[in-house]
Amino acid sequence: MASATTPSDDCLVRINKVSFAYDRRPVLTDINMEIPRGKIVAIMGSSGCGKTTTLRLIGGQLKPTSGEVRVNGQVVHTLDSGGLYEMRRHMGMLFQFGALFTDLSVFDNVAFQMREHTDLPEDLINDLVMMKLHAVGLRGAHHLMPSELSGGMARRVALARAIALDPMLIMYDEPFAGLDPISLSIIGELIRSLNDALGASSIIVTHDVQESLKIVDYVYFVSAGKIVAQGTAEEIKASGTPYVHQFVWGEADGPVPFHYPAPVYGEQIMEQAGHA
Repeated sequence: MASATTPSDDCLVRINKVSFAYDRRPVLTDINMEIPRGKIVAIMGSSGCGKTTTLRLIGGQLKPTSGEVRVNGQVVHTLDSGGLYEMRRHMGMLFQFGALFTDLSVFDNVAFQMREHTDLPEDLINDLVMMKLHAVGLRGAHHLMPSELSGGMARRVALARAIALDPMLIMYDEPFAGLDPISLSIIGELIRSLNDALGASSIIVTHDVQESLKIVDYVYFVSAGKIVAQGTAEEIKASGTPYVHQFVWGEADGPVPFHYPAPVYGEQIMEQAGHA
């Protein structure tokens, strides 16, 4: 993978020296990333480290405090509403827990983007929706409502919706959260196979290290708003960085403490006893 600051023709998303803060609270500091075309890249790290914020910067929901986010050569935060709307037509998003429209059927959830963004006739939309549902194994569930789906099925419908318009970029926000082992494996295989079939680029924000490392091409590890490690799945598994090692192998002891910062336990108990 090329350096994040070195232009390359095969780079779909380039994040260059990006910092972001909510008011005065820094979330990201001097971040550099590249998402090559046709590849799957994971962004990992503890809760609150800035992973989802990175997706929002790429999608144009947020503007960086400094630095530049480019998607397909366009600087995202300089686009007007029309330009941003057009760019998002070429993006797919799988939200955490699916976020299906509860009052729409499975079929209509997948058809929504086609009806919103195209002038395709209904008979063609019908064929395309059934094709997308077939790709995720749920063509036979097209008539069901979201309340009738299991968690794994709902996530697969959401995936079909995310690829409805054959996007160049698909973003996944915790796609494995809350899934049983079988559904988790199915979703992982679908992400890999659909990305390859579409020739798209995918970004996965996730805590599920082991499942993600089976399917991704490259990983960025973020801690306290900074990239602390990056590399292929094998390089990440072999990382000697204490934080990364603890995160990958799920160890209780390491840089991430079990206890929230507090006074020495014995001293605090004695002090409270003195005030009683």
